[in-house]
Amino acid sequence: MQDRTNTELLALAHAGDETAWQEIVRRHVRLVWAVPRSHRLGPEDAADVCQTTWLALAENLTRIRRPERLGAWLVTTARHESLTVLRLRGREAPAELWPPPDHAPTPEDAVLADEADARLWRAYATLGDRCREILRLAAFAPELSFTQVAEAVGLPVNSLGPTRSRCLAALRRRIGVEVAR
Repeated sequence: MQDRTNTELLALAHAGDETAWQEIVRRHVRLVWAVPRSHRLGPEDAADVCQTTWLALAENLTRIRRPERLGAWLVTTARHESLTVLRLRGREAPAELWPPPDHAPTPEDAVLADEADARLWRAYATLGDRCREILRLAAFAPELSFTQVAEAVGLPVNSLGPTRSRCLAALRRRIGVEVAR
């Protein structure tokens, strides 16, 4: 099954071939898992997003217009589901179950870390969508191969490295602008 194309695998899976379905999952499971984790969802929510994404694929096996871009379809579906979970979770107020540990950072450390984090996220927010997606996958799913990341963001594999370098350079410049303010 490893030598089959996505088009062939989707057709076989639609016909009920469980081996084809398993090959689709094997090829893309890490990619699908990386999306909710890159949105900072916890393990339980990430697992729910993954399950929903695979269910959506099972329900739409014959409706995938470009099977050669199946990875991108899965990433888009997982991203939409992740955003839905985030929107719903935003309405929940977490309860503190345990007191903070005694070795908690000092208030000064917390303020400095918060300021640095805020600068980073403000600079990150000014990047384009593609750069944000590349950097999000690099930060939250480092186990993904270049091929998987390139497929997820819709770039040729040989363009990913230079594009990622340009994105990091732009982020560094923008953080520098934030520090200068």
